[in-house]
Amino acid sequence: MTLAELAAATTSASAAVLDDQGLSGQERSELLEGMRERLREMRDSIARGLANDTPSRTGMVGWNAKQLWEAPDVLQAALLKRVQAYAMAVNEENARMGRIVAAPTAGSAGTLPGALIGIGDHLGLGDDALLAPLVLAAGIGEVISKTMFIAGSTGGCQAEIGSSAAMAAAAVTELLGGDAEASVHAAAMALMNTIGLVCDPVGGYVEVPCVSRNAFFAVHAVSSAQLALAGLRSVIPPDEVVSAMASVGRLLPPELRETGEGGIADTPTGRRIALQLAR
Repeated sequence: MTLAELAAATTSASAAVLDDQGLSGQERSELLEGMRERLREMRDSIARGLANDTPSRTGMVGWNAKQLWEAPDVLQAALLKRVQAYAMAVNEENARMGRIVAAPTAGSAGTLPGALIGIGDHLGLGDDALLAPLVLAAGIGEVISKTMFIAGSTGGCQAEIGSSAAMAAAAVTELLGGDAEASVHAAAMALMNTIGLVCDPVGGYVEVPCVSRNAFFAVHAVSSAQLALAGLRSVIPPDEVVSAMASVGRLLPPELRETGEGGIADTPTGRRIALQLAR
């Protein structure tokens, strides 16, 4: 299935994703139960991350989510704070070698739960309401992965957290009542606005800037959903956006694809930290 075909669906986008799988009734039930288990795991990693301020093995992160969660809400923006804290909680659990759900990767694991579960909790929705949007998120990830490997080492962070932001944007759009077209265009706008993002982890560890980057792009996904729900659409067709991301990813030099040799990893402080960690 292409994104154009998904956008043209007369059903919800998640229903179209399920239909495209050609599953029997039993297989569909098993898939949904699997998604329910993924949601439980996501929630568990969020809860552990918000309650824990133990540093990661490198000492670069580990307290950020808890610190944000317990800090005064100076902007009086409870949703914004929740989405950011949830996203960082997941990635700090990953940095502590805790159990998380790769969505689609470990380095981008916080974006989808931060946005989707964050919105759901803000609105008082249970997990039943989140199942179909999570199916859609998986479907969006699958479509993108057919054009470009979803990994920072192959396409830069645009291929990794860009994909997670697209998945999250589509999921949130459907959760909030958007149709298939709106959901797909939310994904396209989220991905379009991450094109060119490099993968530059300090010391080669998925911690800096990765933890805070998930917080930023969870909000980015929610913003994309808001635009799509207001009727905005991507001028560039969604499938062409994916192709453009893939093209840019192939043009990125190795230094900007998870090697830890470019970007902020190549700053004086980044190099100093890498040297300390190597010792």
